[in-house]
Amino acid sequence: MGTVVQLRNQINNSYFQLKDSVDEKLVLVEEKIKSKLSSDVDLVQKMTDYHIETGGKRLRALLTLGSAKLCGYKKGGRDINLAACVEMIHGATLMHDDVIDLGNIRRGKKTLNSIWGNHSSVLVGDYLLSRCFEMMVEDGNLEVLKLLSSTSSKIAQGEVLQLQHKGEVDMLEETYFKIITAKTAELFSAATKVGAILSNKETKEKEALEFYGKNLGLTFQIADDTLDYNSDLKFFGKKIGKDFLEGKITLPVILLFQNITSIEKEKLKNIFKQETRSDDDLNFTLELIKKYNIIKKCYKKAEHFINLASNSLTAFKDSDEKKILENLTSFSLERSF
Repeated sequence: MGTVVQLRNQINNSYFQLKDSVDEKLVLVEEKIKSKLSSDVDLVQKMTDYHIETGGKRLRALLTLGSAKLCGYKKGGRDINLAACVEMIHGATLMHDDVIDLGNIRRGKKTLNSIWGNHSSVLVGDYLLSRCFEMMVEDGNLEVLKLLSSTSSKIAQGEVLQLQHKGEVDMLEETYFKIITAKTAELFSAATKVGAILSNKETKEKEALEFYGKNLGLTFQIADDTLDYNSDLKFFGKKIGKDFLEGKITLPVILLFQNITSIEKEKLKNIFKQETRSDDDLNFTLELIKKYNIIKKCYKKAEHFINLASNSLTAFKDSDEKKILENLTSFSLERSF
């Protein structure tokens, strides 16, 4: 039951199956986001409109809706409200991320900060977060409020931890996993656990979905970090080597450092000590990654979390909703978009 069947022709289907299963509610989530981000301040309205138009997979919102459906939530629109809330937290973190990273491309389009500047982007990111907290209060459930506010705090701490270790090619895997747990997995975990909270499920089901979301998020982030050394702008909305050029230490670099010779280690250290890295530096690193088969090693690490995520769903009876969430674990690792 818990073993993920790696059939490539089913990988992307799992995402679309989830999307189709909650499609009507996802439309309402989009409407909710637009409504909540409306503003009398022209610049805020322009920036939030642009942010919404850039789209995205809305995976975190889908996880909230899908988890709520798995748990039998039917009455009311709390799942719609909180799915929008989760997605807006994610949007705020992306705005702040792009300022920190001096990013200029997101999802194949110019970032907010590259158009309107860093100051406005930080403030509009804060605007999204403040709207989220309004929505949490409107929901009226203290457990939800505690979960999502705590998640926002952890995400911020994860960002700082990553900055603290910028350029450290000898970073421990343990530190890397602390960073991506805080930055990515916590919000995935909150998105799925909310579905169980809405449905008044027992602790067992809440913890199962929390664990599922966390491990799905870890898989997703490992895949994202690996794609940076194995992708192109056309399919993923980001140029290959973006993290490298920004000096971010991710799993491919950590595993590479563990496998290369002492001479290669010195050169890699010097590359990441520099304020900026060149295309030649990137090509050198990509050659080493290919030489030591690092991409495969990264995916092997991710498979562990795939199985943990899938196994956690044994707490639920067999259903179409459960099967879709099980299959989604493969999508998070081997998606083609």
